[in-house]
Amino acid sequence: MLQLVDLHVKYGQIEVLHGIQITVNPGEIVTILGANGAGKSTTLLTISSLVKPSKGAVMLEGAPLHKLPPHEVVRRGVAHVPEGRRIFGTLTVQENLNLGAFTRNDTARIHQTLDWIYELFPILAERRRQLAGTLSGGEQQMLAIARGLMSQPRILLLDEPSLGLAPLLVKTIFQTIRNINASGVTIVLVEQNARAALKLAHRGYVLEVGRIVLEDSAQGLLANPDVQKAYLGGA
Repeated sequence: MLQLVDLHVKYGQIEVLHGIQITVNPGEIVTILGANGAGKSTTLLTISSLVKPSKGAVMLEGAPLHKLPPHEVVRRGVAHVPEGRRIFGTLTVQENLNLGAFTRNDTARIHQTLDWIYELFPILAERRRQLAGTLSGGEQQMLAIARGLMSQPRILLLDEPSLGLAPLLVKTIFQTIRNINASGVTIVLVEQNARAALKLAHRGYVLEVGRIVLEDSAQGLLANPDVQKAYLGGA
């Protein structure tokens, strides 16, 4: 469904992705693991066309994404929930969700999507008229994911959805991600909580200093001694 082909990305003269290859099949959750600075967020930004590759390609079902402007990538069915949430704090919950549907004009389906989102996140339904900036961190993360879902994506890119959240909220967010995937949405997940990400994912890639150094099933990565040592706190 999604392919990154020999993808190179530079910031100025500094290359941060060195020819990475990633494949995502329909219906999968694929996680990208790596330390800070490995290039995980850059990978998602390049899929979204917010960052342009210096070489290589991002392909969605055989068609290039990397040549399109970001809003057209959204129209093709890719939504990006960025690190740090990036909600509009001075707008209400409902207004943030409305903005998530900016590429759509099918009013009836938009209302159906909104109803589904309020089923996924009942707290957002309760607070739909509240300013987003007054929500808790966990509620803001729910809103960021919900806003992404308003575009009815086929692929959802999630960058550090558990960042800064209490353990109980992390559990809630990850269960919701599982439910979203079960509805038919393919997910690419960047997550510092490697153990939780691998328990959720079907497959994973390990990115080190801009290079893919390991690819395996999630269970295979969980059992890998090198992954255990580097990302899971030992065996």
